[in-house]
Amino acid sequence: MAEFLTKEDKRSYYCGEVPQSAVGEEVCVMGWVQRQRDLGALIFIDLRDRTGLVQLAFDEATDREVFQKAFSCRAEYVLCAHGVVRERGEGAVNKNLSTGGIEIYVKSLKILSAAQTPPFEVSDTNNVKDETALKFRYLDLRRPELQRNIRLRHEIARIAREYYYENGFYEIETPMMIKPTPEGARDYIVPSRIHKGSFYALPQSPQIYKQLLMLSGFDRYVQLARCFRDEDLRADRQPEFTQIDLEMSFATQEEIMDMNEGFIKRVFKEVLGIDLPKMPHLTFAEAMEKYGSDKPDTRFGMEIINLSDAVKGCEFAVFTGAIENGGSVRGIVAKNAAQTLTRKEIDKLVEHAKGIGAKGLAYMRWVDEEPACSFAKFMKPEEIAAIIEATGLEKGDVLLICADKNKIVLPTLGALRGLVARKLDIIPKN
Repeated sequence: MAEFLTKEDKRSYYCGEVPQSAVGEEVCVMGWVQRQRDLGALIFIDLRDRTGLVQLAFDEATDREVFQKAFSCRAEYVLCAHGVVRERGEGAVNKNLSTGGIEIYVKSLKILSAAQTPPFEVSDTNNVKDETALKFRYLDLRRPELQRNIRLRHEIARIAREYYYENGFYEIETPMMIKPTPEGARDYIVPSRIHKGSFYALPQSPQIYKQLLMLSGFDRYVQLARCFRDEDLRADRQPEFTQIDLEMSFATQEEIMDMNEGFIKRVFKEVLGIDLPKMPHLTFAEAMEKYGSDKPDTRFGMEIINLSDAVKGCEFAVFTGAIENGGSVRGIVAKNAAQTLTRKEIDKLVEHAKGIGAKGLAYMRWVDEEPACSFAKFMKPEEIAAIIEATGLEKGDVLLICADKNKIVLPTLGALRGLVARKLDIIPKN
C-alpha cells in the first residue's frame, strides 16, 4: 500500500546533488528506483531523479522492517528515504557518478508508489522500438538523455528571454486564433462555434502581428512563438514547433546579424562553456559560389572550385557548351576518398545528381600512378593537367565535376558536398 508524505518528509537534496561535504549529515531524498542489488544481509538501491543517482544502503542487522521494505522494491518504485550520508569504502567508489564517493545509510523508508514491471529499462543504453517508446512516453522521458534535452531547451529559452530583454526587446504574445494568411504551407483550421460556417487558422508564424507591433511603435519585439504547419513530415519539418521570433524597427541588416550573433554566442558560452569567435559573414552569392547552399555547412572544407577558365577552349563539348551558354564548369575535391568512392559509389552519386536536375557528372579518381578520368578521350593531356593544377588534385583524391547553368551546377555540387562528407565521415561530431 502506498504511503504518504508528512511535514517531516522535506527533501534535503536532489539525488544527483548530495555533496561529499554532507558526510555525517542526516538527509531526506526522493526518487525512482533505478535498480536494486540484494547481497544477502545488505541491499543497495540506486535512487534516480532528474539530477542523477545516489546509492541507498540497507543493513538487515540494523533495522529488519526497513530492510524488508527495501527487499520488496523493484525498478521504478517511488521512494522517500531518510538516512545518514557516509563515505563509501575505497574499493566501492564510483568515479562515473557525481555522488560516487558517498552513499546514504537508510534509517526510514516510505514506498510512495509501487510499480509494475516496466516494458523496458529506463536508461540511455536500451534499444527500444519507437512505437514502444511513444506508447510509454512517460517512461521514455525519464531517460537521462531526454531529460538533458528538455533541460537544454529550458536553458536556451531562459537565455533568450534574458538576452533580448537586456537589449531592449519586449516579449509580447500574439493571437493563436487568427485569420488565414498566405504562408509556405497549409493552415490548420479550427471551426468557430459562435460563427457557424466560419473558421480560424492556427498561425504558421506571427508575421502579420509582429509587423503591426512595429507599426504601433513597440520598436523591438520577441516571442517564443508556437507555430503550426500542415505539411508532410521530413527531417526538418513537423506539424508544430517553437521558434524564437523577433522584429526590430530602424535597424540595418548588420545590426540584426550582430544582435543574433550575440545571442548564439551567449547560448554556447552559458550552456556548453564554449567561447565562439567572430562569425564569418557570407553574402548569398558567396555562400552559393563556395558551398552551393544558402545554409552552408562550414565544419569541413571541400569548397566548390570554378574550373571554367581551366577548361576554356578544350575539345570536350560538354564543358565548352556549358560555358558558351552562360553556365560554368565547377567541381569539388574529396581528399583521400579514392578507396571509399569506388566506381560503383560514383555511379550512385551520378544518379543522385540527375535526381537533383543535373544532366550528369564527370569525374577523376586517382588510385594508380595516373588518375582515371571519365572524359580522358575528349581532352588533351595538357588540358587534363590544367584541371589537376587548378584543383590541387593528388593521388588518393576524387574530383567530381558538373557543367551546366549555375542554377543547376551550384545546388548539385552543394548537395553532393554534404553527401560525400557523410560517406567519408569527415564532419566533426561537435
